[in-house]
Amino acid sequence: MQLLVAPAAFPGDLRASAVAAAIGRGLEAAGLEPPDLCPVADGGEGTLEVLLTRLGGETAAARVAGPDGRPRSVGFGLLEGGATALVEAAAPTAGPAGPDPGAGSRGAGELILAARDAGAEVVVVAAGGRVPADGGAGAIAAIEAGGGLGGVRLVVLCDGGTPFEVAAEPEAAGPGGGGGVRAKPLRKRSTGAGGGLAGGLGAAFGADLRPGAAFVLDAVDFDRRMRAAWAVVVGAGRLDRSALGGGVLGEVATRARQAGVPAHAIVGISALDRFDARILDLQEILTARGPAELVAAGGELARRLAGPAHRAGALNH
Repeated sequence: MQLLVAPAAFPGDLRASAVAAAIGRGLEAAGLEPPDLCPVADGGEGTLEVLLTRLGGETAAARVAGPDGRPRSVGFGLLEGGATALVEAAAPTAGPAGPDPGAGSRGAGELILAARDAGAEVVVVAAGGRVPADGGAGAIAAIEAGGGLGGVRLVVLCDGGTPFEVAAEPEAAGPGGGGGVRAKPLRKRSTGAGGGLAGGLGAAFGADLRPGAAFVLDAVDFDRRMRAAWAVVVGAGRLDRSALGGGVLGEVATRARQAGVPAHAIVGISALDRFDARILDLQEILTARGPAELVAAGGELARRLAGPAHRAGALNH
C-alpha cells in the first residue's frame, strides 16, 4: 500500500504535477516508500494538464481573442482520437494586462469553435478560474457568429456552487450581452462558474453542467487509488470554508472520510477553523508556499506519520 498524494495547483504557476512531485520528494527523503502521485483539479485552471497527463491525448492550438481583444495562440486538448476536446475557459483571458471588458469571454467561445473545427463531437469546457463575469455573453456571441455548434455537445465543468445571478454582471443581459440568457431559469448551483459562463452556455446551448472536482477525480481513477492507499495527502493554495462547498480539496477529503482512509493536508494558506477541519476530518494540516517549502512539508508530514499517534509501521509500507 502506498501513500496517495492528490494536490491541486498552487498560486504562482505551481502546477498540480509540480506540487505533487515536491511533496513526494519530501516524503521519500524522510524514509517513506515512493507515493502514488495523483495531481487533481476542480474544473478550472490546471484541468487540461491533469486530464491530458492521465488520459493521454494530444494538444492543439488556436488563435483566439486575448485579454486585450487581440489574437493570441491558446492550447486545447484532444482525447479519444479527437472525438472529445478539452478547453480551459480561463486560458484566453489570462494575462497581466487583465481582461478587456469588450472581449469578455469571447476567447472561450472561439476555443470551443476551434475544437468543433478539429472534429470534436464533445467539447468539455473547464469553466472555472479567472473568466470575465459577462454571463458567457462573449462566448455565446462568438459561437453564434461562427456558425453555431454544428451538433457538438458541450459538457461544462464547474468549480463551485455559485449561482448565475451572483457571479454574472447585470450588464451581461443587456443589449448585445447574451440576449435572453437571463430569461432562462438559472437559479441553480454552479451556473455562476466562470463568471456565469456555465449558466450562459447551459441556457443558450443546453450544455451539460457537472461538478468539476467530481468529474476530474473520476477521470483520474481516484477512488480505486484511494482504496489502495493507507492515507491521502490533499493540497491546494488555500484551505478555507469553500472546501466544504464542492472544491477539489473538500471532495478528496470527503471521499477519504467516507472510505475510512485518513486524510492530511499541505496548503499554501490555512484559514479553516477547528470545527470545519473536523467536518473534513483532516488529521494533519501543514502550510507551504514554494517548491522548497513543499518538499520540507512532505518531510515533516512523513515524520508525523511515523509517530505513535499514526499508523504503526507506516515507514515500512
